[in-house]
Amino acid sequence: MRRDQLLFAALFALGVAILGSMWLGTTRSLAQSPPPANAPMLEITVAGQAEGVIRIALRPDLAPAHVERVVALAERGDYDGVIFHRVIEGFMAQTGDVQHGREGGERGMAGTGGSDLGNLPAEFSDEPFVRGTMGMARAQHPDSANSQFFLMFDAASHLNGQYTVLGQITEGFEVLEAIKRGRGPNGAVQGEPDVMQSVRVVR
Repeated sequence: MRRDQLLFAALFALGVAILGSMWLGTTRSLAQSPPPANAPMLEITVAGQAEGVIRIALRPDLAPAHVERVVALAERGDYDGVIFHRVIEGFMAQTGDVQHGREGGERGMAGTGGSDLGNLPAEFSDEPFVRGTMGMARAQHPDSANSQFFLMFDAASHLNGQYTVLGQITEGFEVLEAIKRGRGPNGAVQGEPDVMQSVRVVR
């Protein structure tokens, strides 16, 4: 083999190695760390176009105050009957407005309310937003999360470090995928949205 052919082969191999390491790094960055063995589980029974149970391993190791808030609201029954008011294909399904998002409530107000508890300080982490991540919704201010949360259909790196990760779906991805989608850039659900029939905490 000529010297120029050897040089080309060496450079090609180096390029493949570099690209491979970059791909592996990207793949690793999209993987979430495992939840603690004793993490509480959230069980959401969904009714409507989607039917079934979504189980989420909560992450008190990442966001203790946010997990405590969701657990408290679930145990009070506040999430029961709350709709998925904002659902964007390829992005996420948002719910949890216990003030204005109840089934049969004033639909135009859904997504604007919270609970009777105070807003939460941000608990941002290095955990990435990937398919199945449970994140806490907020307004423009980082410390404005209250009761609303969203479930990811796919990865969204632009959310990393900007929103609080507080859980990861372990079962019920098929239920998540079946949730009725909204329309327009805001993903507002028209007609009859899917609803969290019940939300329970399993310890």
